Amino acid sequence: MLELRQSINLKLQQSLVMTPQLQQAIRLLQLNRMELLDAINAELEQNPALEEELREDPGAVQQEALVTGQDPQQTTERVETDRAKEVSGGEENAMDIDWQQWLEQYNASAPIGGGIRRDSPEDVPNLEQTVSTEETLYEHLEWQLNLAQVVDADRRIALEIIGALDENGFLTGARPTEDIAIRLGVSVDHVERVLGLVQQFEPPGIAARDITECLLIQLRMQGNTNPLAEKLVSEYLSDLEKRNYQAIAKKEEVEMEEVAEALKIIQRLDPRPARNFGGESSIYITPDIYVYKVGDEFVIVQNEDGMPMLRVSKYYRAALSDGMNGAAKNYVQEKLRSAQWLIRSIHQRQRTIYKVMESILKFQRDFFEKGIEHLKPLILRDVAEDIGMHESTISRVTTNKYVHTPQGIFELKYFFNSSITGGDGDVASTSVKHRIKQLIEAEDAKRPYSDQALVELLKKENIKIARRTVAKYREGMGILSSSKRRKIL
Repeated sequence: MLELRQSINLKLQQSLVMTPQLQQAIRLLQLNRMELLDAINAELEQNPALEEELREDPGAVQQEALVTGQDPQQTTERVETDRAKEVSGGEENAMDIDWQQWLEQYNASAPIGGGIRRDSPEDVPNLEQTVSTEETLYEHLEWQLNLAQVVDADRRIALEIIGALDENGFLTGARPTEDIAIRLGVSVDHVERVLGLVQQFEPPGIAARDITECLLIQLRMQGNTNPLAEKLVSEYLSDLEKRNYQAIAKKEEVEMEEVAEALKIIQRLDPRPARNFGGESSIYITPDIYVYKVGDEFVIVQNEDGMPMLRVSKYYRAALSDGMNGAAKNYVQEKLRSAQWLIRSIHQRQRTIYKVMESILKFQRDFFEKGIEHLKPLILRDVAEDIGMHESTISRVTTNKYVHTPQGIFELKYFFNSSITGGDGDVASTSVKHRIKQLIEAEDAKRPYSDQALVELLKKENIKIARRTVAKYREGMGILSSSKRRKIL
């Protein structure tokens, strides 16, 4: 018979525990600027112990230092160090802080972050002055339909057609007119007739069912008088795509010059007539950090414009100081702890970005001085070892973070790239890609460089690279092969 018994065993082991505070710090570190603002605003809504106060932007201190000739880097470090001490209340673990003592030492006049100072409410423009809307394709076509003054039955079909267009302006589907006829309970001929009307609208080529119909509509609307251009669109689109110009000329029994003239007409057509209406909105990049050149030196200035300045609520600090206890005290302490950790995490994020940018500047100084041709090979480990951080931290910091430099705006990841052997040492792959693009842009369009020719040209510049690598870089930049880049005239 089996005997059942209970026992207690002690076991000692080490394990890595990810505290909620550490998770928050890591999460904030990998957010871009807009996501960080959203996270701060969300915390402001959820945590009553956290307050925002708009004060003069601390970045202005750095800007003033630039103007007066002071060292902005030292100014930044002094301001950040003072803030860290004021916010953290020392180096103690937040879970063990004596909150009443901390509150007595807390300097409420030194919130973290920056802000935009407004002298008066009148300085802020009205909403109508800051918001604008773009006309959609549907609105543009509907406006033209209203001008056409069609009968109600035709208008209903036209609106159905307009509503069925894709982002490029095409009426897609296996049987689009038949489908519309079935949905509206009308004849296919009726739909075809209204479709012909819509296809006369601007932009030219709209509501076509395929690329051939789209280009033919544009040719006819332009009053084309070159029959070969229309024939090339109707019968030879696949050959045009493959640039089989000789085969077209031979089959049509015409000279290459005639094919070239027809091509010039076709190249002026738009295969995506709705490109100015469809697609995603432009994405605007706000740099997280700036690099300026002052004299012979570069200085780093963090972008805190619009960043909320955070502090602990005076009301909650006073409430805890009044000697509350029980559940209310626990609630207030939890909110205070959360507010403090958020402020410290934001501070740590800004300092980490600054240190990473400082290291990148040290490794890539020639780029900041002279441009992309002087970009050096750099990997995450180089920066990680330089500033004493883990590679994963460097990866988080450099993702979706942008820097404004004398050479333009770049994502921090841009400065990390592999190396290619050159006569004067290793060359960054990004620099090689840039050089390949320069060579192709300067080539003779009638005799474009093959990938092997590019290899030989780069070899003369002491850059040793394989033909397949050239092809990979070229394709990665969206550049066609030499046969497809060649122009016949």
